[in-house]
Amino acid sequence: MFYLLLSSFLLCSIAQLQQPAYAIKKSYVVYLGSHSHGPKPSSADMDFATSSHYDLLASVLGSHERAKEAIFYSYNRHINGFAALLEDDEAAKIRKNPRVVSVFLGQSHKLHTTRSWGFLGQERNGRVRANSAWIKGRYGQNVIIGSMDTGVWPESKSFRDYGYGPVPKKWRGGSKCELYNLSGPRNTTLCNRKLIGAKTFYKAYEIKHGSLGVTSGISARDMVGHGTHTLSIAGGNFVRNVSVLNNGKGTAKGGSPRARLAVYKVCWGPHHSSEECTDEDLISAFDQAIDDGVDILSVSIGRNEVTNVNDMLTSGMSIGSFHAVSRRIIVVSSAGNEGPKLRTVSNVAPWIFTVASGSIDREFSNNITLGNGQHIKGTSLSASPTSQKLIPVVIAGNVKLRNATFEDAQLCKTGTLDPRKVRGCILICLRGRSLRPVEKGQEAKRAGALSMILENDKELNTATADPQPVGTSNIPERNPKRKSRNTSSYFFKAKNPVALMNNAKTFIPIRPAPRVSAFSSRGPNLILPSILKPDVTAPGTSIASPHVAGIAGLLKTRHPNWSPAMIKSAIMTTASTLDNTNRQIQDEQDGRVATPFHYGTGFVRPNLAIDPGLVYDLKNSDYLNLLCASSYEERMIEFINFNRPYKCPRSYRLEDFNYPSITVPYLGVKPINVTRTVTNVGPPSTYTVNVKAPKEVKVVVLPTTLTFQRTNQQKSYRVILQATRLSKTSEASFGELTWTDGKHRVRSPIVIPQYEKMAT
Repeated sequence: MFYLLLSSFLLCSIAQLQQPAYAIKKSYVVYLGSHSHGPKPSSADMDFATSSHYDLLASVLGSHERAKEAIFYSYNRHINGFAALLEDDEAAKIRKNPRVVSVFLGQSHKLHTTRSWGFLGQERNGRVRANSAWIKGRYGQNVIIGSMDTGVWPESKSFRDYGYGPVPKKWRGGSKCELYNLSGPRNTTLCNRKLIGAKTFYKAYEIKHGSLGVTSGISARDMVGHGTHTLSIAGGNFVRNVSVLNNGKGTAKGGSPRARLAVYKVCWGPHHSSEECTDEDLISAFDQAIDDGVDILSVSIGRNEVTNVNDMLTSGMSIGSFHAVSRRIIVVSSAGNEGPKLRTVSNVAPWIFTVASGSIDREFSNNITLGNGQHIKGTSLSASPTSQKLIPVVIAGNVKLRNATFEDAQLCKTGTLDPRKVRGCILICLRGRSLRPVEKGQEAKRAGALSMILENDKELNTATADPQPVGTSNIPERNPKRKSRNTSSYFFKAKNPVALMNNAKTFIPIRPAPRVSAFSSRGPNLILPSILKPDVTAPGTSIASPHVAGIAGLLKTRHPNWSPAMIKSAIMTTASTLDNTNRQIQDEQDGRVATPFHYGTGFVRPNLAIDPGLVYDLKNSDYLNLLCASSYEERMIEFINFNRPYKCPRSYRLEDFNYPSITVPYLGVKPINVTRTVTNVGPPSTYTVNVKAPKEVKVVVLPTTLTFQRTNQQKSYRVILQATRLSKTSEASFGELTWTDGKHRVRSPIVIPQYEKMAT
């Protein structure tokens, strides 16, 4: 009997071992390039495209039923592909299909005011200047700016439609408006003639994180403020008498204040925090926005895992923006907030307009009086207690709850602080990167703090002002090497530290300004070293890219036939590398002179960009040639080229890509020739070149003059670069090339990321 039971047990065990284990399904994007049905697909075209997606997947899964169950997005308008739940081996089989460009796991992207437009020269003392790009660009009238972000708060005055005419006929997005009242009956009239559309994209987020838990309908309403802020910067109305906690009083306005606005909500989060924006949702939003007919897209999101040239077609941001630009839509995105380290810039594909972050000449600050009589200057927007008494100060890591870690508590993460130890005190939190400052303020308020001091870490030595639920001051990190070091070490050395926080005040003008923000991501470009990134610098963090989107709207209104590359060139070649003291722009991190790796071509100047003189244009074929030179197969490029045959040129070099900047990696004593072509967008004139050569580099430009007899005439020139000696170091070197006709200055940085090493 014992042996019978043992045999039965062994047989059952063997049978269980032989049963196949269920593989985990993951969310994959299958990218197939472009559709061949043209720029205005019919419903029949889209149905046919979706059916072809089912056919392709069914060839791997075995049936159309399984294919339909797996696919949750069919990109059937302008981007060809689909998103589906697949096992790894199924994805591997699809990857082998010769019709497939790429297959990749969907990744998550992260989200990266009143005075800024005055600092950019649009107005002075509240009056619009005569040479303002606002006037020449008709305030961006009827240009359509789309935003991919956390949504919009539709009741904001920035989005009212008083004085607006009918929605432009070029808008093909219909009347779909996924905006609902916070309570009561659903209302689809929250869009108007200013805010002309609002749509949601969330399927991939729900697959990865579970249902959003909304029974009354998924809404494009913004519950965190990020999307509303960026949208108002790009194209918000003039709104008078606004301030933030009584600071920065003035008139809020967008870069293109008469633009029409469309919202594509792609970023979601539990309880409206830690928003994620997935590749799958992002591609679907791009596909929709292209079909809707937007002119400009502002996308302040990115991810940093893109590290090689093959990743250009395995990123939702890169793929979506490529197809948008191929349909003459300008895509503007942020460089990222991973500075001050080099090689951290994101969104580096050459068809994306990549914007770094800089300061303006306004500061919100307050003083903190310490118990020893010393003072700290902090950055602050928030009101502080009116009491004039010194208040006890506690350090967050020392007042944690028993079950919280010191690391989490010092960052003031939700639920980590002990109210019995915090109540009635000033709380010191480390700023870090893992949590938004406002979430730290909410934890401080929950624990009963009267005020909060946010201290930066060594790598993020910048102080930004944020509205907070408690009085807050942001101070730089303790660093004895800095000349302007603060005295916050008192808090850590005193036995019973006390302090008094004063109310915040607004200071204008601040000098020097602008400076490159310490957190702004920097180059060089890891994927394409011959393309300088970032492209330009503009005010703000996530709001840097909507500033440029707003400027692009003015140029699009003024020059409706210009390509995205021409508009990008105009903004890049007219940017400035000087601050308001007429010195080179500094890096906020250490006060040193910044370089093109920090600011690109410089700080934007819209009044000059509206009339640039010359521009560097790019066609779709130029981007395809760049892919050819980046070792992409012709077969794949044909799929991207609307399924039309494409022959890669044999002699094309990345150095000759007609970009408004010139970057030559690994320059040696052997001369390198670079070719550029400029288009005259002004009157007939003659331009002369002026060169500031990088250190230890000989630069020759041929010819040295360019004469144009008519508008839109093109001329080419060669730049010959040669190292005068091989460097012992790998330090980068920078120069510039400027064409001028006496009125216009068309400037391009010359960047040598690294010399060939000297033989030893």
